[in-house]
Amino acid sequence: MLEVQEVTKKYGKTLAADRVTFTVPEGTIGVLLGPNGAGKSTVIKSIAGLLKYTGGIGICGMPARTLEAKKIFAYVPEIPAMFPNLTVEEHLEYISRAYGLGDSREYMEELLERFEMSDKRGKLGSELSKGMMQKVSVCCALLIRPKVILFDEPMVGLDPRAIKELKDVILELRNGGTTVLISTHMLEMVQELWDIVFVMEKGRIIASCTREEAHGKNLDELFFSMTEGDGE
Repeated sequence: MLEVQEVTKKYGKTLAADRVTFTVPEGTIGVLLGPNGAGKSTVIKSIAGLLKYTGGIGICGMPARTLEAKKIFAYVPEIPAMFPNLTVEEHLEYISRAYGLGDSREYMEELLERFEMSDKRGKLGSELSKGMMQKVSVCCALLIRPKVILFDEPMVGLDPRAIKELKDVILELRNGGTTVLISTHMLEMVQELWDIVFVMEKGRIIASCTREEAHGKNLDELFFSMTEGDGE
């Protein structure tokens, strides 16, 4: 479960997140929608511990800043951060050691194969394309088998096959009880994934809806009805 309570973040005089509150239950895919500048990335980075904020964030009932919470939490940023002088394989080994995963070689190989990176294992971070870096970032996040995982615009830069694979992985995570939160403005990419949607505008959550409450509306219809003031 992911709980966000009254999270507020200012950049100078600009209020980027204004008392943002929402919950994504265990085994649920939540989608955070909104136009560029709505505050989505600010909220995601606050949850990930990359920004100072006021309010509270809980990971499976634990404060997000605790070591116990961090061990079961993964984050895939919009812009992958790679060590330029580490290979693809060394990035995964680094994560394995940092999280004390023990013998994770078999799962590591499975992830590399699944995202068609087996033949890129020896490439340095500085040699990778944006799409390849995104794949490595996803593999590193999945390697720890998180209970809560955040994706910030995860489909950007991926080829069609990798997008399909990532969607399959996200559904598998949900079905295995993992809590997933995806921040995006690309509605078509998450159309078949979402269980609950939160819409942000000007730093606030202005509406939310579960798939059951949508009564068959697709995400496009739902988003525009919410932002135009015709829906909840």
